Amino acid sequence: MIARTARAGRLAALLLLAGAVQAVPVQQASADQPTYSAVGAPADRRDVVTWGASADRLGDGVADRAYRLIVHTSVGGTGLRIRLSNAFGDRPITFDNVYAGTQKSGAELVAGSNRPVTFQGARSVTVPAGAVVLSDPLSGRLPAATNLVVSIHSPDAAGPATGHGMAMQNSYVTTGDHTAEAGAANWTVTTGSWYYLDSVSVRPSKGTSAVVTLGDSITDGWQSTTDLNRRWPDYLARRLQKAGSGIQGVANEGISGNKVLADGAGQSALNRLERDVLSQPGVRTVFLFEGVNDIKAHSGVTAKDMIAGYQEIARRAHAAGKCVIGATVAPFKGWPEWDTAAEEVRQEVNAYIRDNSDFDGYTDFDRILRSPYDQERMLPFLDGGDHIHPNDKGMAAMADAVDLKKLGC
Repeated sequence: MIARTARAGRLAALLLLAGAVQAVPVQQASADQPTYSAVGAPADRRDVVTWGASADRLGDGVADRAYRLIVHTSVGGTGLRIRLSNAFGDRPITFDNVYAGTQKSGAELVAGSNRPVTFQGARSVTVPAGAVVLSDPLSGRLPAATNLVVSIHSPDAAGPATGHGMAMQNSYVTTGDHTAEAGAANWTVTTGSWYYLDSVSVRPSKGTSAVVTLGDSITDGWQSTTDLNRRWPDYLARRLQKAGSGIQGVANEGISGNKVLADGAGQSALNRLERDVLSQPGVRTVFLFEGVNDIKAHSGVTAKDMIAGYQEIARRAHAAGKCVIGATVAPFKGWPEWDTAAEEVRQEVNAYIRDNSDFDGYTDFDRILRSPYDQERMLPFLDGGDHIHPNDKGMAAMADAVDLKKLGC
């Protein structure tokens, strides 16, 4: 049932593009959301995010349910820490057992790798509504490009659940607490979403930092191959690792259907910037690739509106000491919502992105993906089939277009 629900959720996303600790207020995300807070031990200045996924609402939580979540890291390092999120909850949630290990196959872990995670020395943690909690660091080293397995159990989950709907990765669900088990026998139900886990960090070698990709379903990876880590940020992470760049951490903060200006499919990029991007540890660069959903919605949004949104994101990221790279909006002729009016806005927005001083640089995804025979349309060789989302080859081409030397400004 959960697997069918996950598949339905992916289809809906496509159609939309579809012990108690004192909480410290960080940001009021929007008028109808609880205050976003951080609890538990603070991040260490040596920490760098190695994986991330944007938080959103995921239906209702279920008591006595456990999740075995598979995530693919970017940069390697020591002192693994995980961040659990109750950002969209309306009541506290307790996690009484959390384990982290490495994947052997499916829900099975490498023997001896599954270890308990603590929170200020305790095995159990209660996260207030609207908050995230950071774990204590685990001893040992986590290699780069590892399939990390985080197993969590909540005895009292209820109300709105927090997670990431379109993972493009199979994880596992069970009833009862089987988090300590390395075997897969009790983990037979799959889910295509990540629940409650929203980032993982490590302590890499000195001088290493991360880039966060802030985007929509193209960044989220729709039309890439499930379980093979072929989203364009995954390809970028592999390039950075191979190049030995000073930036090696990559956190994918894409949400299917997301907009720059308006809430809907997730909070807008403006409203989630602090939680999903600026609060991540070790971030050097914000890579902004959003806008197609605002443009194709025909809600009256103008290029001037879009530019103001981009400028606000750049201003806030610069104020936080981050480098900001923009990306042109990719062609989408052939998608049902395309028309000449939307195309005119896209062209005006792209002209701004190519020639402005608000960003520290840009990547021209429009030029990379468009057909030379019809520049309003994606090159068929790179098209995932719906004329707006690239396939695996398109995702790789996007990552290859990023100038690694300019990425750190």
